[in-house]
Amino acid sequence: MATKKVEIVIPPKSAHFVGDGFRVHNFIPSIQKLDMKRMDPFIMLDYNSKFHFNPSETPKGVGVHPHRGFETVTIAYQGKVEHHDSAGGGGIIGEGDVQWMTAASGILHKEYHEKEWSKQGGIFQMVQLWVNLPAKDKMSKPKYQAISNSEMKKVDLGENGIIEIIAGEFEDHNGSAFTFTPINLMNAKLKSGGKAEFNFPANFNTAALVIEGSIMINGEEKAPTNNFVLFKNEGESFTVEATEDSIILIISGEPINEPIFSHGPFVMNSREEIMQAFEDFNTGKFGYLED
Repeated sequence: MATKKVEIVIPPKSAHFVGDGFRVHNFIPSIQKLDMKRMDPFIMLDYNSKFHFNPSETPKGVGVHPHRGFETVTIAYQGKVEHHDSAGGGGIIGEGDVQWMTAASGILHKEYHEKEWSKQGGIFQMVQLWVNLPAKDKMSKPKYQAISNSEMKKVDLGENGIIEIIAGEFEDHNGSAFTFTPINLMNAKLKSGGKAEFNFPANFNTAALVIEGSIMINGEEKAPTNNFVLFKNEGESFTVEATEDSIILIISGEPINEPIFSHGPFVMNSREEIMQAFEDFNTGKFGYLED
């Protein structure tokens, strides 16, 4: 099996705040080869690297905002997030948990630090990934998949560490998340010196984000903490070796290869569909949610 080689290792850009509760480095889309088309179906990745929030009686976060045409995947590493939506949904994303929200035809949403966690404060560390939907599914019904860490499929690599599968497949083990297109999403939690081998089709857009520690890829490329690794679209197999205890988010997905028109919180296939999304939002078709 041919080796999937590294195209580029990208350090984090300067952080910025989303609302007052999420201090993020944006990797997708970015100026360094990571536009929406290059990373299709992954159209946005914001990484809240470790950041200490002081205790607050009023939880920090992001107020009411709409989404249409894609999914949001929130992965909690440290801290807790609470959320509510205009369809009556809501819940708490605890440490190690994942929330997979299919916005699809449209939803109003708000997310913020969980109330009790906010009162204590502490280190906060999260990833939010936006996953595009194919045209035929963009107007499907919104839904949630709450994936708790305790229920997540874990593959024991012995002295090397473990793989937590959120979606897709690793060594014939499957994650629980339903996806509209073929997607692999997993956390590799490797001990110092630990190795793991991954195999994805050559045409899948594939990347890795070093959440903790530092790694060597294919025994030749170094990637330190908070760096993003983009792989070439050739070859299928690559190895990750941790040079210290590490956590690596692995993403790989089949491109949808449809036109991408985005504006703010809407991602559709044409300008006309974006205009319709704004009209539907402005006329209340996304429902109501109190800020």
